[in-house]
Amino acid sequence: MKSSLPGWITAIALIIGLAWTGFLARGHLAGKASVIDRFETVLLDLRITIRGERTAPEEITIIAIDDRTVSKAGQYPLSRNRLADLIGKIRDAGAKTLAVDILLSGGPENSDIVPLAKSLGSIPAVIAAAGLVDETRSSVSAVPVISKVLLPASEIGETASIGLANIVTDSGGTPRHIPLLFLTETGLQPSFSLKAMELFLTAAPNVTETGIRLGDRVQELDMGWHLALNYYGPRGTITTVSAERLLEGERIDLANRIAVLGVTATAVGDRFGTPFDPVLPGVEVQATGIANLLDGSALSRNENTRLADSAAAFAVTLIGLAAVAFLPLAPASIIYLAMLAGWVAITFFLFGQGQWLSGALPFAASLPPVIALIVTRQIFDRFQSNKLMQAQEALSRFQSPRLAKRVAEDPDFLMVPKEQEAAMLFVDLSGYTTLSEQLGPARTRDFLKSFHTIVVDVANKTGGIVLDFMGDGAMLGFGIPETSENDPANAALCAFLLHNGIGVWLSETGMSTRISRVRVGAHYGQVVLSRLGHDRQQQITTTGDCVNVASRLLEVAKDLDASVVISKDLLDATSFVSDDTVIPPRIETVTIRGRQQELQVGLWRSDECPTTSIENGNVPLPLVFSQARSDNVLPRKS
Repeated sequence: MKSSLPGWITAIALIIGLAWTGFLARGHLAGKASVIDRFETVLLDLRITIRGERTAPEEITIIAIDDRTVSKAGQYPLSRNRLADLIGKIRDAGAKTLAVDILLSGGPENSDIVPLAKSLGSIPAVIAAAGLVDETRSSVSAVPVISKVLLPASEIGETASIGLANIVTDSGGTPRHIPLLFLTETGLQPSFSLKAMELFLTAAPNVTETGIRLGDRVQELDMGWHLALNYYGPRGTITTVSAERLLEGERIDLANRIAVLGVTATAVGDRFGTPFDPVLPGVEVQATGIANLLDGSALSRNENTRLADSAAAFAVTLIGLAAVAFLPLAPASIIYLAMLAGWVAITFFLFGQGQWLSGALPFAASLPPVIALIVTRQIFDRFQSNKLMQAQEALSRFQSPRLAKRVAEDPDFLMVPKEQEAAMLFVDLSGYTTLSEQLGPARTRDFLKSFHTIVVDVANKTGGIVLDFMGDGAMLGFGIPETSENDPANAALCAFLLHNGIGVWLSETGMSTRISRVRVGAHYGQVVLSRLGHDRQQQITTTGDCVNVASRLLEVAKDLDASVVISKDLLDATSFVSDDTVIPPRIETVTIRGRQQELQVGLWRSDECPTTSIENGNVPLPLVFSQARSDNVLPRKS
C-alpha cells in the first residue's frame, strides 16, 4: 500500500511519534509521576465507580474515636489513662492484633505514659510513626527515603511495634498507594499496614523481587514495593465500632480480628477524598491497606502491567500513524478511535479482575503525533488538490475538459485501446489561407481564437467534445469517452448549430466576404480510442474508418457545392432516438477517397440549412428536431 504522503514525511512522523511514545513509556516504566497521572486518575475513578462497592473482609474492625467518644470524654486528645482503658477493652473483646493509627509522642509530662505502655504491651500491637520523605533523594529500588522519623514515646516503643503510616496521594489528594517499605538511617523499616499483617499472621513477611510473601501467598506490588489501594466503598464500609461503646462496657466481639484504632471525630485527624467518599478519615485509608493485604484484593499494578501499558501505547501510536499515512482520513480516523475505545474497554474489563492498566498512556502517547499527522495530511492533501486542479485546468487547455477530468481521476484511462461507436464531425472554413495572408499573424490568431470559441461553445452545448484544432478546422466527437443513445442526434444538431453560428459570426465581423463557406461533415460508426505517443508524451486520440470518412466528407462538400454533409449512417442512427427524421434536401451516393465502398450522404447548401442559433440551442423546424429539449439531449424514441 502506497502512502498518499511523501515517504520522508511519513518516516519523520513515525520517528517522532515512536520517540515521543518511548519518552512517555520510559517514565511510566520507571514509575515517575507526570501530567498523564492526572488523566489516569479520572479514568481510574470512573472504573471504580462503575464497578461499585465491595465487601470488606470480616477480620478487620475499625475502633473509631468518633464524635460520641470525644463528647463523652470532654476533650481531645483522650487522656492516656482513658486510652489505656480503651486498649484493655479491645484486648478483652478478643482482638488478635491492635493497630493504633495515632501518633503517641512523648511530652513534658509523661507520668501517665507507663499505664498506656503497659496496656499496649498486653496485646500484639503496632503504633503509627510518621516519616519525613526526602524528595531530593531516591533509592535504586524506588523505596521512599526517610530523612527523619517522628516516633512514639520511647516507653511505648519498648512495648509495641512501630510502623510508618505514610501514604502516597495523587495530584488531587486521593491516596493511591501505601509504601510497604521505607529506607531510613537505620535501614529498611516496614509500613504500619505491613507490620499489622505481620503481627496478625504471627510470621514475618518475606520481601520478594516484585512483592511481599504473606504466608503461602505472594502479594504483587508496584514500583518500590508500593501497594496499589483498592477501595471497598464510602466511609463505614469497613466494619466500624465507636470506641465509646467499648468504654461503656458494651460487649463487642473482636475475636481473631485486627482492631484498627483511629480518629474519625469531626475536625480531628486527617481526611482524604476517594472515589466513594470526599472526606474519608485517614484511619479508614490505613484500614483499607491492611484489608487489601488481608484478602489479596489490592490492585495489580506492577512491572508487567506497566509493560502492557507501554506496548499498547506503541501499538496504538504506530497503527494510528500508519492508518493516517496510508488510508483515507475518514477510515483512518475510525480505526484510530476504535483502537482507543478498544483499549479503554480492555482496561475496564481487566479492572474487574483486579488489574490496573493505564487508560491514559496510549492516549497521551498517540494523540499528539496522530493529530499532527492528520493536520499535515490535510494541509498536504489540500496542496495536492490545488495542484491537481491547476494541472487539470492546464490539461484542459490541451485536451477536452471531460477527457482531462477523466485522466485526472483515472491515470490509467485508455492504457488499453477501447473500441466503441461514436459520431465524428469535422468543420473548416473555405478561403482561410488567403485571409490569413491578408490579416497577418496577430490578427489571424485573434480570428482563430474567436472561431475556436464558437466551436467549443457549440460542442459543449450539444454534448460533444473537441478532440483537435487544425488551424481553420476542428474535429469533434460525440460518445467520447462514454457513449449515449443520443450521440448521433446531438452530432447532427451540432452540425447545423456550427454552420449557422459561424455564419452569423462571419457576417457580424465582416469576414463573410473573405470566407466563402463554412463546411461541416459528420459520420457515425466504430472508432478506436487510445493513447498515442511516447511513454513521457502522449495524447488521447480517435482513429478508425469513421474518423477518416468524416474528414473526407469536407471534400465531398467542396466537390458537390454543399455546406453540410451528413452520412446516411448518421441520419439513420438519429431515427432510433427521435420521432422526427432528419430529411436532407439531397441524397447522393459518393466515392470517398481512399475507401473502396461508396457511401450515401445527405447534402445541405448554406441556404438549405435549418434556421437555428447557439443562443437557443434548438432547431425549431419540424423536419429536423421539433422535440429537441432546451438542454440539447434529445428525447428517446418510445
